[in-house]
Amino acid sequence: MQKQTILIAGGSGLVGQALLRHIDTNKYDIIVLSRSQQKEDKGVRYATWDTKKGQIDFDIVPDHIINLAGAGIADKLWTVARKKELVESRVESATTMAKFIQKSVQKPKTYISASAIGFYGDRADEILTETSQSGTGFMSVCCQEWENAGHKTGILCDRHAILRIGIVLSKKDGALPKMLMTKGLGVYNYFGDGSQYYSWIHIDDLCRMIMFTIENPKIEGIYNAVAPQSLQHKPFMQEVMKGIGSNGLLLPAPAFALKLAMGEMAGVVLNSNRVSAVKWKGTGFESRYADLAKAVKDIEARGV
Repeated sequence: MQKQTILIAGGSGLVGQALLRHIDTNKYDIIVLSRSQQKEDKGVRYATWDTKKGQIDFDIVPDHIINLAGAGIADKLWTVARKKELVESRVESATTMAKFIQKSVQKPKTYISASAIGFYGDRADEILTETSQSGTGFMSVCCQEWENAGHKTGILCDRHAILRIGIVLSKKDGALPKMLMTKGLGVYNYFGDGSQYYSWIHIDDLCRMIMFTIENPKIEGIYNAVAPQSLQHKPFMQEVMKGIGSNGLLLPAPAFALKLAMGEMAGVVLNSNRVSAVKWKGTGFESRYADLAKAVKDIEARGV
């Protein structure tokens, strides 16, 4: 059987690197877009692109496009310039893809775009489905612009899906290592009063969702990429501690202190998103890591 081609934007990020380990290279040729020239490595080829110029140096129409590109949301404080960069890095990657597709003779089969559950804003204990309205605040605005750009690109392909991704759990980077920074002291923190809901996903399940979407042509539209179990932050941290086998001290980090230190970006840890994963049930996809403590234990044991 002839191999299909997958083109990945954002392949150097946390999710992109994990995804490369999940793709069967017997079934797919993989091309990763990079800002600089790179040599082929372990069956992965690289092509250069420049989102500011809207150019991709690649002349083969891929069967599938996965767009994970975007500056890290919590990597730097949200100055006016940084917020502009966060939005533009996402919108420009999608519009660059659109220009590339429009020049092609045939259409890609699939376009998958990342988004985030920040789309919903701060929603207390409201159960949020894919049909829930967008929220308020910068993260919601950023996600709306991100999704609008993704939709405009996606309609140029046979089908497209947008994945609103929750807190990605991995030992390599992202939220979990930051939550465990004081592990060596036997002290852990929950943020504010700890009542806000956190919706999370094991990085392996997220990669499996992406590949499941590619391999199931009926999946299109918007899907929440989260585990079935959302937890309020204080019990969330208790489950994390259980997962790493710690009986340490769990203390609050006051909301006012977080807002002083992080400014507007404090919403990333203080906002409540009780996000439903029910829509996946109808597709046949099943999470391997639906229990948070077991998910964290696996991540710690395997170092993924």
